[in-house]
Amino acid sequence: MIQATKRENFSVFLKGHKDLQIMADVTPELGGDDVALDPHEILEASLAACTSITLAMYAKRKNWNLLDAEVTIKIEKEGAESLISRKIKLIGDLSEEQKEGLLAIANKCPIHKLLMSHIKIESALV
Repeated sequence: MIQATKRENFSVFLKGHKDLQIMADVTPELGGDDVALDPHEILEASLAACTSITLAMYAKRKNWNLLDAEVTIKIEKEGAESLISRKIKLIGDLSEEQKEGLLAIANKCPIHKLLMSHIKIESALV
């Protein structure tokens, strides 16, 4: 669970478990101060982090030599047919079969599966 609390102008603190915090903001063109990632970048970061962590966990479990997975995410298009591109650079001594296996596992990271699902958002005033 994340709780957003206004900081200054349009920037917000985002507080998660154990009171860990990050910030979000928007660009000056949108009236913000540009002091943090914007909400779209945070969504991109969620998929990048989840992909990288999922790949590292899988490779460790398989005892594969994955030294790093550099993941680049970009929201290419928004709307009824949204498109997110994901580029993955695998670093380490890996066979082609291992690389293909890791690509398949990337598609099974929890955030990827969530974004590919039909999502409902229920809002309520408290």
